[in-house]
Amino acid sequence: MIFRPGLIGLLLVTGSCAPTTGDPASEAPFDVLVTRARIVDGTGNPWYRSDVAIRGDRIVAVGHLADHAAIRSIDAGDRVLTPGFIDMMGQSSLVLITDPPSAESKLRQGITTYLSGEGGSPAPQSPETLGDPPVVDGDTLRWTRYAGYFEALERHGIALNVVHDVGLTQVRRVVLGDTDVAPTPAQLEEMKALVRQGMEDGAVGVSTSLIYPPAVYASTEELVELTRVAGEYGGVYFTHMRNESFAVLDAIREAIHIGAQAGVPVHIYHLKAAGRENWPLMQRALALIDSSRVAGLDVTADIYPYIRNGIGLGSFLHPRHYARGEEAFLPTLTDPAVRRALRREVETTSDWENWYRHVGMDWGAVLIVSAPDEVDPRVIGRSVAEASEVLGTDPWNAFFDLVQAGGVSVNPRSMNEEQKWAALAAPYVMIDTDASPVNPATSASAHPRAFGAFPRVVAKYVREDSVITLEDAVRRMTSLAAHRLGLEDRGLIAPGMAADFLIFDPERIRDAADFTDPMQYAEGIDWVFVNGVAVIADGALAGSRPGRLLRR
Repeated sequence: MIFRPGLIGLLLVTGSCAPTTGDPASEAPFDVLVTRARIVDGTGNPWYRSDVAIRGDRIVAVGHLADHAAIRSIDAGDRVLTPGFIDMMGQSSLVLITDPPSAESKLRQGITTYLSGEGGSPAPQSPETLGDPPVVDGDTLRWTRYAGYFEALERHGIALNVVHDVGLTQVRRVVLGDTDVAPTPAQLEEMKALVRQGMEDGAVGVSTSLIYPPAVYASTEELVELTRVAGEYGGVYFTHMRNESFAVLDAIREAIHIGAQAGVPVHIYHLKAAGRENWPLMQRALALIDSSRVAGLDVTADIYPYIRNGIGLGSFLHPRHYARGEEAFLPTLTDPAVRRALRREVETTSDWENWYRHVGMDWGAVLIVSAPDEVDPRVIGRSVAEASEVLGTDPWNAFFDLVQAGGVSVNPRSMNEEQKWAALAAPYVMIDTDASPVNPATSASAHPRAFGAFPRVVAKYVREDSVITLEDAVRRMTSLAAHRLGLEDRGLIAPGMAADFLIFDPERIRDAADFTDPMQYAEGIDWVFVNGVAVIADGALAGSRPGRLLRR
């Protein structure tokens, strides 16, 4: 997964005006010509002023081009032009066709490509895991493997590019269900065959979410065996690690062990040290990754730029209680004795990812952001403590009632800004939203990162805090991410690269979404192009769907 040598050479020529073939003056007019841009090209090099021309879906020239003809001309007026941002973990891609307006939440951040999935993934599927098939414009969608899923997305059209991995949670569900069981040798071979199928269809690697059932039940050895299959195809091991708090160092060691044994690079999703008592571990976590890289192991990570994380409220209970599946466990919460025993466990034990302890044992620090229809909608946007007043009960009973309802998502306040600054000092750290595309018209709420993560990096960490330079921020959000995903023709402003780019005002770009009003689009990004087509045009949503499935 490296850039082509020919493109590497182009990076050394700042402001080159030569197209990939021929002289731009002797060819037909450019499709689009952007003039007077302040270019931050994705390499991390200092910005420079230049013009950028595209023809079809490619950048064909960078340099002094204002005298050349173009079908569409855009005067950047000294605004910044960068490669399209790449979201290292953007969750669902199906929503791009089941609820197309949701794409705007990513496009207005300047995101032109994202990696879909965490431990779950759209494929593989069985009739049982797929359930009721989605219907899009009268088209009933059914698939078992990525080939069929990709065909459906391409048939209906998507607004931005998507990369997929094979979720090992999904593989486990198809073969083993949701229970705490180990695969037999035959079942493990079946799981490996599903990974192989996904990689052959174009996935870029495998992913895990080891805090959530049923992924939590997977042994390290099982993960090594499945990841080794991805390694046969040049894949990467992406992971939401088994612990992100008191045992984060052991979790990093496990991730590195899996990658080393399988012979693949390792990428850690949303690196953090959650829980006040664990915040000092962030520096040690970064040092552990540094030492692994010095030893020759290819380990990278990403963060999202917020100190509240997003999680299912049910994860506040020990994962062993879900060993027979949610359907078996949740009904037991009607028993007051069960509730008393679980409360005692949550309040007194810490040998697991205990999110209640991470927030200082304070239900006022746990913000409810989404809930199923049967839950009183007035709880959304309130803490669990505040929701208990709405529900006419105490905080602990409100907690158990909400867990029993299923599907309640929360944003616990579990991190601090210093660990974000430390992560952004590490050259291998990228950015993610850890959020699916969101349509404000059809969703009650969301984590603000769904609308503002990438502009927030520029507004807060570049402009306000001066933690990193604009050039370094753009590098992390473009070429560094493209390289990790094996996208040889994206992430840079140079002739021959895909025409994914954005134009923004560096003084106006900001995240408007916050935790009190999260459903707000980012501001300050005036133009976004995906594969040479404007999706945001002079600040307005264009409604075009030029996105592609980017296969390995």
